Amino acid sequence: MQFLSLVPQAPLSHLIETIWDWEAAFQPHRLERVLPVANAGLIINLAEDQTRVYDEQYRCTRFSGSTLDGPRTRSNIIDTEEQVAVMGVVFRPGGAAMFFRERMDRLANDSVDLEDLVGNSVVLLRERLLEAGSPRRRLALLLQWLEKRASPTASTNPLRYALAALDSDPRIGALTAAARDLGWSPRQLGERFRQQVGITPKRYLRLRRFHRVIATTEARERIDWAGLSLDCGYHDQAHMAHEFREFSGLSPATYSRQRGPWSNHIALP
Repeated sequence: MQFLSLVPQAPLSHLIETIWDWEAAFQPHRLERVLPVANAGLIINLAEDQTRVYDEQYRCTRFSGSTLDGPRTRSNIIDTEEQVAVMGVVFRPGGAAMFFRERMDRLANDSVDLEDLVGNSVVLLRERLLEAGSPRRRLALLLQWLEKRASPTASTNPLRYALAALDSDPRIGALTAAARDLGWSPRQLGERFRQQVGITPKRYLRLRRFHRVIATTEARERIDWAGLSLDCGYHDQAHMAHEFREFSGLSPATYSRQRGPWSNHIALP
């Protein structure tokens, strides 16, 4: 198993969290549940030119090997048989909109073939990645491709200010103050937020709180769920459990039992 990643320098670092390259042997389990995130993601499958995604009834939807995944507010299920040689990009919330001419709310809880967005250039990119010969060379090629696609106005995108405000003060009221500072109405800011991030500000904050629970459980063998719920900003344990199941499809206790080395991926039997 080999995982290599890089964080681009500014100004791309304002739009991209990480670019990664993954090589692994076949897993003993066929399917994995992936927890939802507010980040859109780019996936390029180098093992086969296909991506398979399943719903809760295990019905399969097939995409090409190169996809743009929108932000998600519920978990999805992927096929581990194709996850043996994969590259990807994790965009910062709102970052993908600066590379692709598409409203991110149209991609929420969905994926799209990358070729439909950018044309034949992604086919040529995948061919070059297959010929690259090393993970570092592949990462450099993907970075170059992204640099050419980035919007020249990305570094001055005012939505960055609103996202920073919510991250520093995770209350919906912080958005009103951010809108006032930008000279917009809260409604205008909410609409731009949906267009670029893909979800509403309220749902963004709920996801942020959900992932705080996930992060807090990582270092604990025994978990006081009632105390953890209050620490993470929920009214009580029942409120947290309801939100947890809505986002993940699992109860908190089930997630804690089944989680593996990657907190956002749960192996399915």
